[in-house]
Amino acid sequence: MTKHQVKRKILAIAALVVGSVLASSAAQAQQAGVTRTDLQRHDLSAPGREAVQVRVDLAPGVAFGKHTHPGEEIIYVLEGSLEYQIEDKPPITLKAGDVLFIPAGTVHAARNVGNVTGSELATYIVEKGKPLLALVK
Repeated sequence: MTKHQVKRKILAIAALVVGSVLASSAAQAQQAGVTRTDLQRHDLSAPGREAVQVRVDLAPGVAFGKHTHPGEEIIYVLEGSLEYQIEDKPPITLKAGDVLFIPAGTVHAARNVGNVTGSELATYIVEKGKPLLALVK
């Protein structure tokens, strides 16, 4: 491989990395009042699977609409009171210290029903390479 080809390959990889970071930031900034902070991402011993941990903060009164994940979501509420709507079941409200398990592909939504910022630690066990979140209309 020539020096020119190596430089071109490095520039292409750099462009992909920058594009991924910008796309991730844009996706996170799409909804006012919701902050998603990526904490860690690791491959698992199960082929094609990875674990991802994200802190999600919702401002008072803010809702995050219906969505799914390409794997399981395990929620631990850190602060506040968050209401979860899972498929057509009655909504449930969780407070700091409560936990919730959401099976892969399950349509769900969350809403901060308190008067302070609500926060959760979301741990995802998902298919590697798929978008972490898909909005549902």
